Amino acid sequence: MAMAISDFYSAHPNYTTRLRPHTRRAESFLDVDFAVLELLKHEQVHGVIGPQHSTEETFVAELGQKVHVPIISFTARTSALPDTEKHYFVRTAIDDAVQTRALVAICKGFQWAEVVILYEETDYGCRFISHLNKALQDVEIGQVLHLVAVPSSAKNSHLRKELSMLNIKQTGVFLVHMNPSLGFRLFTLAKQVGMMSEGYAWIITDSMSNFLNSMDSITRDSMEGVVGIRPYVPHSDNLEKFQERWTRNSMVQNKNRGQVMDLNAYGLWAYDTITALATAVEKIGPVNSSSLYAKIAKNGTKHGDLRISTFGPRLLRELSSTKFRGLSGDFELVNGKLKPSAYEIFNVIGTGERRVGFWTPDGGIRRQFISSSDHDQAKAYSTSTAELKNIVWPGDLTAQPKGWPIVPPILRIGVPWKSGYKEFVNVTDIDPATNRTHNPTGFAIDIFNATLKFLPFKIKYEFYCYNDTNNDEWTYDDMLHGIPGKDFDMVVGDTTIWAPRASYVDFSLPYSESRVVLVVRNKKAFDMWIFTKPLRWDLWLAICLACIFMGIVIWILERPVTNNRITPGEESVVKPETDEQPGMTYLAPITVLAFPERKMVTNKWSLFVLVCWLFMAFILMQSFTANLSAILTVDQLKFAFSDDYYLGYQEASFMKKFLIEHLSISESRLKGYSSVEGFHDAMSRGSKNGGIDAIFDEIPYMKLLMNRYDSQYKMVGPTYRTDGFGFAFPLDSPLTAYFSRAILNVTQGSEMTTLEQKNFGPGYSSQDPLSSTISQGTTTNVGINVDEKMSPNSDQDDAGALCIEVVEIPWSDEADVVQDVGREIKGGTSTGE
Repeated sequence: MAMAISDFYSAHPNYTTRLRPHTRRAESFLDVDFAVLELLKHEQVHGVIGPQHSTEETFVAELGQKVHVPIISFTARTSALPDTEKHYFVRTAIDDAVQTRALVAICKGFQWAEVVILYEETDYGCRFISHLNKALQDVEIGQVLHLVAVPSSAKNSHLRKELSMLNIKQTGVFLVHMNPSLGFRLFTLAKQVGMMSEGYAWIITDSMSNFLNSMDSITRDSMEGVVGIRPYVPHSDNLEKFQERWTRNSMVQNKNRGQVMDLNAYGLWAYDTITALATAVEKIGPVNSSSLYAKIAKNGTKHGDLRISTFGPRLLRELSSTKFRGLSGDFELVNGKLKPSAYEIFNVIGTGERRVGFWTPDGGIRRQFISSSDHDQAKAYSTSTAELKNIVWPGDLTAQPKGWPIVPPILRIGVPWKSGYKEFVNVTDIDPATNRTHNPTGFAIDIFNATLKFLPFKIKYEFYCYNDTNNDEWTYDDMLHGIPGKDFDMVVGDTTIWAPRASYVDFSLPYSESRVVLVVRNKKAFDMWIFTKPLRWDLWLAICLACIFMGIVIWILERPVTNNRITPGEESVVKPETDEQPGMTYLAPITVLAFPERKMVTNKWSLFVLVCWLFMAFILMQSFTANLSAILTVDQLKFAFSDDYYLGYQEASFMKKFLIEHLSISESRLKGYSSVEGFHDAMSRGSKNGGIDAIFDEIPYMKLLMNRYDSQYKMVGPTYRTDGFGFAFPLDSPLTAYFSRAILNVTQGSEMTTLEQKNFGPGYSSQDPLSSTISQGTTTNVGINVDEKMSPNSDQDDAGALCIEVVEIPWSDEADVVQDVGREIKGGTSTGE
């Protein structure tokens, strides 16, 4: 800044104003606060240059706002102050929001959807993350995979631990935003743990980029292949001359230490800040010193009364309108901060840096710098990294790291071997020396192959068989424990997503829905009298008696009667009584239902009786239909579970543990089977002949059983939810999210039906079998126990009384039967499906 004052007035010796600096040295933010107070109160300065750190910003800016004195900072890149409190806070450095836009453009250009951000745990670091998240949301680039906050005082052991954890997560792209001292130590340790090699990409912000010249040889070697950005400083003759003078002066001042202080963007911004301030003061011109301060600030401060500056608002106004070409480029303030300018993108190679391109707010990523004035003739905003020169990445590679999960060169995928259910996984060719299998088939394998088409990266993999010796004691849990045991990098198969397993592996989204169901034999017998079951015999008898009673009433009312009142000119007509009339009247209550359009009665009272009968018959028919439907439905659901029953479950699955722990079923009542044929044979023999009475298993397996043996089995009782079949991965593996998204594309596409029919046959349906098992045939036989007596009251002779009595149809018992199904099985929670 001293050089800037000297250069400015040397170039303008005829100016009538002069800047007179008052310097104070401060070691901490408390020292800064007291230094500013002293300058404002005792020196009565008209402007303050500082602070240099974000922790000092709030209090100093508040003082400037109170006394109307501009607080100017050439190092503050972000501000936590609200707009109402930073009117007098001027930042002559590029805002970090501009830098984050450049970083996001680079990540988007390289198609890195997920980036790990390592940042210093300070107020400045947190505000940088806030800007970065906003920039990511604006371009919808995706989500940050992981944020790692590193304390400023972190030791090497802490840094090494964080790097090791990130290495386990198999992430490949890192963005570092730290102070130079902390960042340089981080890269030295990253080199030691093998994270500066093939497949990794590292980006640094200008918090480190501006200080690369201060690195030692070991740190520079560790950072080879790093990509960084920093504010672009265009070349000019004035800049070149200033750099020469700066080097000479620095060598003189540090001749005893043999070091030369590097000149970076912050130094150039400081130089331009002094130039702008001197220019603004000259625009105002000489003023009377007695009128520079007015009354004491209202309420003062806790450190004493401060006078309000009358010069400060004028200085702020002139400073905001000052424009010139400085050493750092074009100087212009917009809303109290330096106008956004370009960033250069560079690559750390050998002992130096190589510029590979530029980023500008208007043009995006470019190989050559395009100024704002030339942008109108240039192309639109670009995020294409094809514009950049070739970059040498860590590991001396020119191939761009994909930014996808760092997976092993060859992914070891575990698949189960079992004697049954080959439709899901079928292993036929096993290398006895390595357990490797070359061509497994089945539904799960087809799903895996289909998901590979939707992964944004390619993987190499090999299948390894588990249980190659056909050990009957193996379980899926044993196979899954091979993932944390490093036997497998992934497991593909008919593996159920179950809560206890989630403690040691991660699962993808399910590719097949599943629930645990109870399957029993479907015992059907021929019964042509099924239609009589809805009503008991006494109710049928009551209906027959009612028909006869109604017939007698109608016959009596319809008997021919001679009209004794004959007027002159009329003949009395008497209907002949025939043998057919009584029979027709007896059948009237029935025939009127079949032939309602025929006039079977002529007497109005007979018609009234028939109307009452029709009303009663309508209610009776509706009740009959409902009862019959309930009987046929309950037959499909009813199963009287007994503690003496033996239950079958699939060997190696979680079903045995589930039945014992969740349904409280004795282990002595459980028998394991490994195939559909085994289940069918055991069910055919029954428990009395060494078999089983029912099967507990998941729906996909039971659909195979029911599809193969048609209507011999049915699902009854409550169901118990599981999350379906999925692929298993190590905990926190980034592959989980990619495979989950790929599975969604497969299961929601048309290929899913093709894969099901290929492996399970054309009769296999993805429809829930519980919703389709209730159907009727000509041989259905179901009994239902109705306890309520429905016989009519014999003392009632009136047809209306009979009608009221007959409509009392029993309903409660059928509902009780349905409810009792769930209560027969102990433990568990029914889903009601």
